[in-house]
Amino acid sequence: MAPQSLKKNYRCSRSLKQFYGGGPFIVSSDGSFIACACGDAINIVDSSDSSVKSTIDGESDTLTALALSPDNKLLFSAGHSRQIRVWDLETLKCIRSWKGHEGPVMGMACHASGGLLATAGADRKVLVWDVDGGFCTHYFKGHKGVVSSILFHPDANKNILFSGSDDATVRAWDLMAKNTEKKCLAILEKHFSAVTSIAISEDGLTLLSAGRDKVVNLWDLHDYSCKTTVATYEVLEAVTTVSSGTPFASFVASLDQKSKKKKTASQETHFITVGERGVVRIWKSEGSVCLYEQKSSDITVSSDDEESKRGFTAAAMLPSHLGLLCVTADQQFFIYSVVENLEESELVLSKRLVGYNEEIADMKFLGDEEEFLAVATNLEEVRVYDVATMSCSYVLAGHKEVVLSLDTCVSSSGNTLVVTGSKDKTVRLWNATSKSCIGAGTGHNGDILAVAFAKKSFSFFVSGSGDRTLKVWSLDGISEDSEEPTNLKTRSVVAAHDKDINSVAVARNDSLVCTGSEDRTASIWRLPDLVHVVTLKGHKRRIFSVEFSPVDQCVMTASGDKTVKIWAISDGSCLKTFEGHTSSVLRASFITDGTQFVSCGADGLLKLWNVNTSECIATYDQHEDKVWALAVGKKTEMVATGGGDAVINLWHDSTATDKEDEFRKEEETILRGQELENAVLDAEYTKAIRLAFELRRPHKLYELFAGLCKKRESNEQIVKALQGLEKEEFRLLFEYLREWNTKPNRCHIAQYVLYQTFNILPPTEVVQVKGIGELLEGLIPYSQRHFNRMDRFVRSSFLLDYTLGEMSVIDPETETEYPKDKKKIEEEEAIASVSAMEQDTEKVDQKTSSRKRKSQKSKDRSNKKRLVAVAPGNVIAV
Repeated sequence: MAPQSLKKNYRCSRSLKQFYGGGPFIVSSDGSFIACACGDAINIVDSSDSSVKSTIDGESDTLTALALSPDNKLLFSAGHSRQIRVWDLETLKCIRSWKGHEGPVMGMACHASGGLLATAGADRKVLVWDVDGGFCTHYFKGHKGVVSSILFHPDANKNILFSGSDDATVRAWDLMAKNTEKKCLAILEKHFSAVTSIAISEDGLTLLSAGRDKVVNLWDLHDYSCKTTVATYEVLEAVTTVSSGTPFASFVASLDQKSKKKKTASQETHFITVGERGVVRIWKSEGSVCLYEQKSSDITVSSDDEESKRGFTAAAMLPSHLGLLCVTADQQFFIYSVVENLEESELVLSKRLVGYNEEIADMKFLGDEEEFLAVATNLEEVRVYDVATMSCSYVLAGHKEVVLSLDTCVSSSGNTLVVTGSKDKTVRLWNATSKSCIGAGTGHNGDILAVAFAKKSFSFFVSGSGDRTLKVWSLDGISEDSEEPTNLKTRSVVAAHDKDINSVAVARNDSLVCTGSEDRTASIWRLPDLVHVVTLKGHKRRIFSVEFSPVDQCVMTASGDKTVKIWAISDGSCLKTFEGHTSSVLRASFITDGTQFVSCGADGLLKLWNVNTSECIATYDQHEDKVWALAVGKKTEMVATGGGDAVINLWHDSTATDKEDEFRKEEETILRGQELENAVLDAEYTKAIRLAFELRRPHKLYELFAGLCKKRESNEQIVKALQGLEKEEFRLLFEYLREWNTKPNRCHIAQYVLYQTFNILPPTEVVQVKGIGELLEGLIPYSQRHFNRMDRFVRSSFLLDYTLGEMSVIDPETETEYPKDKKKIEEEEAIASVSAMEQDTEKVDQKTSSRKRKSQKSKDRSNKKRLVAVAPGNVIAV
């Protein structure tokens, strides 16, 4: 067998989070989604797989009522703040809001036309609102208690509104009445307790009201008289009628045929009730006959006390073939469907959507193909989830207190077995195939914190308890097809530790068992007699998890001292210590044939380790609280984690996928790079700029902009290239410009592109660019520095102009004219003096000769001056 390649990465492929926290909910008209309250938020949940499609922030307002428009486009919500909000489900934005009630809104209903919204409040008032305008159209007063139920007549032509209250009455209101006294059409008084639910028959002629007085009243809407009172002997929370043309209608018809009393179809009204007993019952109005009742409740009950019973809190008939939706007190949605058998049809629980799991204590994969995941939460039952859809397939209920630990295996006969340990100090053995308990064991005097099956023979399992003892339970003689649990017997018992045993593990060959305890030690025992082999000492705090290596003679332990250690079985020496978690390590499990392992801790992290190099390969942060549970698939090595945040995450090995994606991206990058080079060679600058953005090549982008700036028609091409950019690409452009703007040799290109960008991009779009504030803070200081430097250069150029002007180098028009006239006058004077000296030849020879030399010198000077005046451009040459 070839060794497995090391895993480098895991991806969270699916996540199951809390989506319903109790309170109001509403189902879409087509049954495709459920809008439900979860704390301060509203979750839009896909009814097929319980995935959250979108979330609406309720703005820190505890929700009390929800309603949907008939076209499923608008969602109405109200809470303790008394603010009524209208949400657009396409944009998930609040398009309108207003206040009207003096107390919290307890119920809402939308008219069939979609134009009116009715609200019932704790202030005993019923108000009707115009949806588009947000103003009140009707104000109804008269109830003496909290109004919790409200319903428009389904016929849009009949403008009647019904409301049920805690004052044990139902009132009918006329929406067309102008006289204040005639607004209340009728007061229906027949109940002796709060009215919890109202419904109208399909023909619109009968009103049904259910209350906590354990009866359903049927009212004739012609004269508002009470036709029938049906005693149900159960506190009712919801009543709904059966629509024709559905599987439920066919099911009711078949039940009605078996009934001895027969009436005409026009006189009969069939309805469904749910309440505190947690069972679904179908009734026929004529004769108050119960046509169908579930034999047992699908809701698990922790004990026989009346106060602890959990029933249904609401129910709604889903459209067409989808069935009946019932909501439990522990935040679960049950969907019942009619299944047709050869002999007779029956009502079955077809789907279970768990809105809240509470704290998750332990989990394990089920079956050969690992298609299911068994989860122990802070409940008395084990919930089994379908890995593909993350919907709860079934539950294993039987413990009287919280289940703390579990383990699974596949027996030699092919059945999937589950063993559970509970706070009720018992262990139970389950056949997951038949969903029945086949064995129960008692004998521990403390909470059973850990259980583990044998790995090879599956003939026994072990349990560790808070009473510090380790027990080996025999499975010999246990019938896997038994319908009643058999008493389990112990093979051997040992007082293993000085404190509680937190974890147990059995070796692959069933020869050894290891225990981890609160006393900071782990011990190894030889099976089946539990002979002590070695004690592993070295951890500084309690040990939460132990596991044998699948290939080596060693044991791995995880401790509260933030470390994971691997120990040699032979002498109990510590071989390796792994440090990296910032808090207690709660679980650790081997993968990849023992060459790697995964660990999770109280820091909410999941870590992937390499055993040989002691290196942490990857760290994943997908939990907001302690990760108590870790399950690893034996075949797929899929990882499941769950913790205190009530979130279950499924992780798949993505090493091969990441490698393929990386290779594909590299190949695509090379092709796009070649395409970029071709665009540059073909002078297709617009295309080249877009490719440079896509490939994230800022240097190439700078070269393209610099090349365009040198061309005559650069403005048009740059503008054309910038106009095709998206907002994300504009953000990248500003990042590049900020970098270029800091360098003197690139700032002129940055300023030119920035100028063109602000020309084509209006300010309203500039402010929408992500992180524009930070980007502008980096652009403005350097831009100011560049402009200040330009100003200094301009001022310096004035000094040069002045210097050249004084040197008679510039302005030849004005400066050369004046010296030219002056030189002519000097020349004339020089000629006159020369003639005068020639006429005075009779004077002394020395004086005459000296005057001649002087006149010659002055003549030479005048000639030089004449040269300057005639050719000022040659001054520098002279």
